[in-house]
Amino acid sequence: MNDLIKAINLYFEGIHECDVSKLKNVFHKESSLFDADNGKIFVETIDSFLKDVSKRTSPASVGQKMKAEVLMIDYLSDTSATVKIRIQAHKNVFVDHLAFVKDLNGWKIVSKVWHLENEV
Repeated sequence: MNDLIKAINLYFEGIHECDVSKLKNVFHKESSLFDADNGKIFVETIDSFLKDVSKRTSPASVGQKMKAEVLMIDYLSDTSATVKIRIQAHKNVFVDHLAFVKDLNGWKIVSKVWHLENEV
């Protein structure tokens, strides 16, 4: 479990710092991201997501303290888990379901379903 927590924290840091190298380390190279906040399913490849993140102003760079929490970890097996998290980036609060799979290189996110929970 400790390795999974490290992977989750790497995700938190990558989002908070807009650090593409950290995100590349935690996402599988063929993962995809999904949401349906605008009434239709939006699908984004990891490459598109990383390109978008690289252009953002990071919450860390403007002095925002990291606000992130693990809401649930559900182990499907020793090598797969679903993690529900909440994270704030600027004024947006997101809830994500992250599907993790573990191989010889550690835990990797293979899919992310996200929802804009609210704005603060």
